[in-house]
Amino acid sequence: MKKIILASTSPRRKELLEKTGLKFEIVSSDYEEDMCLKMKPLALAKFLSKGKAEAVAKKYKNHVIIAADTFVALGDELLGKPHTASEAEKMLRKISGKAVSIITGYTVMDTSANKKISNVSEAKVHIKKLTAEEIRNYIKTKEPLDKAGAFAIQGLGAVLIKKIEGDFFGIVGLPLYDLAQSLKKFGVKII
Repeated sequence: MKKIILASTSPRRKELLEKTGLKFEIVSSDYEEDMCLKMKPLALAKFLSKGKAEAVAKKYKNHVIIAADTFVALGDELLGKPHTASEAEKMLRKISGKAVSIITGYTVMDTSANKKISNVSEAKVHIKKLTAEEIRNYIKTKEPLDKAGAFAIQGLGAVLIKKIEGDFFGIVGLPLYDLAQSLKKFGVKII
């Protein structure tokens, strides 16, 4: 079997891919993401994951590369990572009582055959109506800082979520079911 590379330094993606039992190497992609491209969020996620895979593929022949890109959107508006408490507060007020989309684009690429599959996973996350006090208290934990959409579904942010529609693992950063189906097409079987 060809060696597998995860083109990501995300600890969550590493942890998710480890759950599959696959042996893989982590290689950081030097691809420069451009979040300002005039594309719909689903198309952008797919495009960025493909760029990450292709950047790593230039250096590794005869490998299977997995790359992904995840972000949060409210309609067509991308919600980045707040870096200050006031940015986090604005973002949490904006998503309070609404459903946001968590979009993960992923690409699987066989560098020897120059074959690739790019797909996208979208999940809806319904945020409860937040009080001003809940927002302040959550920001005090510092968890919302540097998290897309100002919340961490795998952390304390889980208590802000009323309902999830879609792939939980896609929300965290790697849609394992879809990924397993794509990997099969490259001769990589998990089970």
